[in-house]
Amino acid sequence: MTGAPWEFSNADRDRRCTVTFRADAAAKPGLPAAAGAAGMRLDLERSCTEVFPFLRDVVAWTLGDNDFLRFVDARGRPLLEFSEVEHGLYEAPKQGEGILFLQPVAVVERPAPSPNDLAGTWTVKRSGRPLCSVTLATTPIGDGFALRLANGCDAAITRFAPTAWAIDRGELVLNGARNQVWRFEETEPKTWQRVPASNDPIQMVRP
Repeated sequence: MTGAPWEFSNADRDRRCTVTFRADAAAKPGLPAAAGAAGMRLDLERSCTEVFPFLRDVVAWTLGDNDFLRFVDARGRPLLEFSEVEHGLYEAPKQGEGILFLQPVAVVERPAPSPNDLAGTWTVKRSGRPLCSVTLATTPIGDGFALRLANGCDAAITRFAPTAWAIDRGELVLNGARNQVWRFEETEPKTWQRVPASNDPIQMVRP
């Protein structure tokens, strides 16, 4: 568990911050670590105590009976007790907060992008060959937002004739003529690929 950052969050993940578990002893206030360890050191991101004020009293972490993971105060008293419900996913109940979660940042699904995140000019490519320049606007249209094609687009794009776009379950959706829909998923930063995958992939790439 040590070294890599973990996400600490509420159930809705609308409040979250990062914690890092260390293997060295945590010191009690006013004492060196070796003399007054409450447990192992726990590094909290600065925003943690802003979104979760009760974390101000947490100074260390321990592993107890039945592999319970505990956040403890300077006297070693448990303030939160986590149990592992799935591999790498821990949860702890807290009165007034509901269920709180810990999971490695590396495996946490990123929140879906917002329209402002995706708005702008993109290049549609097929197997790396540019087909069209597309601008995703934030002007509402129907259930989505307006889309503009540049002049000189490939026939594959003009036949599809997209006029609107939206975000659906983390995917980028283009709505075209005759109720056609193209769906894209993010494969790397600034690159979205049409799904399902094909041997002649179509991608949307941002400069």
